[in-house]
Amino acid sequence: MKKFIKRHISKRRVSFYITLLTLLFTLNSCSDFFEQDSTYIVNADKDHLNNATDTIYSLTGILNKVQAIADRTILLGEARGDLVTVNENTSADLRAIANFTVDDNNQYNNPLDYYAIINNCNYFLAKADIELRNSRNEFIFKKEYAEVKAIRAWTYLQLVTTYGRVPFVTEPIMTKEESERSYPMYDIKQVCDYFLNEDNLLSLVDEELPNYDKIKNIPSKNFMFPVRLVIADLYLWSEQYFEAAKYYVDFLNNRNGKNTIYPTTGNAAQWYSPEHWSLSNVVVSDDPWLEGSFNTEVEQSTGVNNELITMIPMDSIPSEGHYSQLRNIFNTNNQNNYKASLEPSKKIIDLSAAQVYCYNDKGDVTYVPKNLENYKSGDLRLSHTLDNRGYISVGGDKFPYQFIKKYDTKHIHIYRRTLVYLRLAEAINRAGYPRYAFQILSSGVNTEVLQDSVIPHYRADSLKIMENFNFPGTRLSNYSSAYIAISNPRSTATRNTIGIHSRGSGFTPANEYYQMPYNPNITDSLQQIAWQQDQVEEMIIDEEALEFAFEGYRYYDLLRVALRRNDPSWLAKKIQGRNGTAPSGVSADLTDKNNWFLHWKGRIGL
Repeated sequence: MKKFIKRHISKRRVSFYITLLTLLFTLNSCSDFFEQDSTYIVNADKDHLNNATDTIYSLTGILNKVQAIADRTILLGEARGDLVTVNENTSADLRAIANFTVDDNNQYNNPLDYYAIINNCNYFLAKADIELRNSRNEFIFKKEYAEVKAIRAWTYLQLVTTYGRVPFVTEPIMTKEESERSYPMYDIKQVCDYFLNEDNLLSLVDEELPNYDKIKNIPSKNFMFPVRLVIADLYLWSEQYFEAAKYYVDFLNNRNGKNTIYPTTGNAAQWYSPEHWSLSNVVVSDDPWLEGSFNTEVEQSTGVNNELITMIPMDSIPSEGHYSQLRNIFNTNNQNNYKASLEPSKKIIDLSAAQVYCYNDKGDVTYVPKNLENYKSGDLRLSHTLDNRGYISVGGDKFPYQFIKKYDTKHIHIYRRTLVYLRLAEAINRAGYPRYAFQILSSGVNTEVLQDSVIPHYRADSLKIMENFNFPGTRLSNYSSAYIAISNPRSTATRNTIGIHSRGSGFTPANEYYQMPYNPNITDSLQQIAWQQDQVEEMIIDEEALEFAFEGYRYYDLLRVALRRNDPSWLAKKIQGRNGTAPSGVSADLTDKNNWFLHWKGRIGL
């Protein structure tokens, strides 16, 4: 990160950052609690952090450590899922991840990198004088203090969901004696419980993100972890669904300031018209689903059109600092001798093709045929991100071509807006409101949708729903029931909110093949809701696959569902089915929860 910042800082901050960068080269060695010769503590030579230079110096040092786990965060989440598969070019270490056979020597199995972040956070939190004020009586460290708290909680969540059970330490490890102590082992729920109940993270939810101006036209806020989102994720993993949903809604309604909006927008991969469905002239619209959702890193802001929320900044030169290898793992290029290491699985191809694209032109509803080439049948998001139907010629040789457009980027994406909406759907469904979750998928939500399509089905809880999960209809406009009959789905002038399924499968509110599940054989209302929760959850899981394929969330999404259902066979079936009827390559018994997590030297893991 120091090299990234050095190249891209704004001129008006040059003198300040020169001081910062000088300090970044003077780190002292210290111990961590696994090995004795590490350089893991920023500012280890000081007893206190009590000026503005200390603040940015320490936070930047922590973000530098986060870079070390950036690629790994994506690969551990994607390679173990069911949306990608290995091939003959896959490295042994990456193949072991996909096959659940990771050993202690695997390059991606290094918990020390997580503890480097945690130990630096612990040091900052122990040493920062958070009551210190400047001459204008403003707190000097409060924003950074909240951000470091969020980074520590997020890092622990990545660590424990990867390893299942980990040593838990909240004080900085500075000596050999401290490194040799026995520390308590925490599982996922214990980690979440600490940060939600014993830490003071909740009290910092309204603290603004640190702002250090723009770095190569990207606001530095986009490199920070919002406290609200981290809290919401902690509640989601700890299976406190009502609280999780409340914080997701709270983030969406306050992301751009108090009582603002953060709508889904109308970005979608869409067809121009049925005239383009012929195989000889397959053309889709230029509506920027991918550009608006994933690839636009430069000039990102915190406004209503900003899809990306948090990125880990990476370097652009392979020989310097932390350079992301994801573009070389997912795509064919000269850096990998035109040999991609991971490729889309049959599961994601079949799932995309299984969707029914609904085209609605002023009330005239038609459905896209099922025999189109190049992933143009079904959901269009796969065809907009994946190009692997040809060859590339280099020096007289031909190589299979693969380009996943989501990895035509430099930085690692951690949070984006649609992720928040789908995690809200996941939480609100398990909180007892599957119809609310379905509307997030189908029509998009605002006050009117809740009143018309949700509250009548939960009369006793209507006040609670409105009070805690309100989206102002005066500022969020979706496809109303009256508008469905006359709408042209390509028009964006009349709405800023659409259902997530409409981002790739057409005009979902009019799609007869995409309806709220209902079992006429169940007469008890509570039993009906319980049945609907499982059905809607499957729809959410599918939607997460369609929207987030290759982005690194997949395995953790499957893991959460398997844990909450206490159903190891559900997870095993998903992973074993990644290649359809062909072998998945997974030899580990995934009905055994111990095999769901990595292990390290007999000291970390279930």
